[in-house]
Amino acid sequence: MLEFTWPWVFLILPLPILVYRVMSRAPRQEAALYVPFFSALSRLQSENENLTSGRLLNLIFCTLIWLLLVLAASRPQWLGEPVQLPSTGRDLMLSVDISGSMEAQDMVVGNRQASRIDVVKAVVGDFVERREGDRLGLILFAAHAYIQAPLTFDRETVGQLLEEAEIGIIEESATAIGDAIGLSVIHLRSRPENSRVLILLTDGVNNAGAVSPEQAGQLAQQESIKIYTIGIGADQVVQRTFFGARAINPSAELDEAVLTQIAESTGGRYFRARDVNDLVDIYEELDLLEAIEQDEQTYRPTRVLFYWPLGIAIVLSFILTLLSIPWFALFGINLRKDPDDSVEKQTQSLASRNI
Repeated sequence: MLEFTWPWVFLILPLPILVYRVMSRAPRQEAALYVPFFSALSRLQSENENLTSGRLLNLIFCTLIWLLLVLAASRPQWLGEPVQLPSTGRDLMLSVDISGSMEAQDMVVGNRQASRIDVVKAVVGDFVERREGDRLGLILFAAHAYIQAPLTFDRETVGQLLEEAEIGIIEESATAIGDAIGLSVIHLRSRPENSRVLILLTDGVNNAGAVSPEQAGQLAQQESIKIYTIGIGADQVVQRTFFGARAINPSAELDEAVLTQIAESTGGRYFRARDVNDLVDIYEELDLLEAIEQDEQTYRPTRVLFYWPLGIAIVLSFILTLLSIPWFALFGINLRKDPDDSVEKQTQSLASRNI
C-alpha cells in the first residue's frame, strides 16, 4: 500500500501560481555593456527557443518538475503486508565457556576423538536452530565474560557467532562463571518476568572475575531468572604413557556442587554431560521448557520511494537546461530561408555601421 509520510506537503502545490499572481515583476534594466549585434543574437535565440521547446514545452517541464519535487518531499513509501512476530517463546540466554580446558579431546564423535568446544558448537548449534519463537542471546566467557549477541529473534546470526567462537579470543587461563551469570542478569532483567532463562555450560571451576557464582546466583534469583547449568567433560580417559596406560579424570576441576546450588536456587536444574549423547539429551530436554505467552506484535516492511520522483525531476531539469541552450547560435547554424536575413549578414552590417 502506498503511503505518504508527510502528506501536508501537498498544500504547497499551488505556491508557484500564487507567487506568479501576487509578486510583481522585476523592473527592466538597461544593459550596462553596449553590444552592437545584441538584438540579432536575441532574435536568433528566440527563434531557437520556438524551434526546440517553446513556451508551452517549458511550462510543461517546469510543472512536472515542481509536481515531482513536492511528491518526493512528501516521502512516499510502500508498506508491505503485515508480518506477525512470534507470540510465544522465551528470552533465553546461552552462556558458553571457551576457556583453554574446552580444548580437551575427551569426547568421541563417530569413533574419533573430538574437543569439548567442537561438540558444544555442533549440539548447541542444532539447539539454536530449533528455538523458533524464542529470543536468543549468546555470552562467551573465560577469564572474562563478553556479550557476543544480545537477545534477538535472529537465530541464524546467533548460531554463526557460536560457530565462529575460538579458544583464545578471550584470556583462556581462567574461568569467570560468576561474571557470566552477572552479565546474563543484566541483559535478562528487562524482559518479561516469567520468560527469563539462562543456560550456562562450563567444564571448570570459578577462579576469576569480580563476582562469585553464589553472589551472581542470588542476583538471578532476585530477578526471577531461571538458570540451567551444564557440566561438560568425561569422567575417565585412558592416557597412554611410557610406563603404560592409566585412567585419569579430565573433569576433576568441575565444580558440580556450586553449579547444582545455583541451578536449584533459581528453580532450574543441573545437568551432567559426559559424552555427546548426554549433551544431546540435555538440550532435547531443555526444548521442553514451557512457552510463555507474550503480547502479539506485528510489523509492516517499509520501502521508501522518494528517490524515484526526485531522480526523475533531476533528469527533467537537465533536459530542460539542454533545450534552453541556443545551440544554433553556438555553432553558427542559420535556419532562416531568406539568405538576406541571415544573422551573419546582420551582424556584419551592424558591426560595419558602428565602425
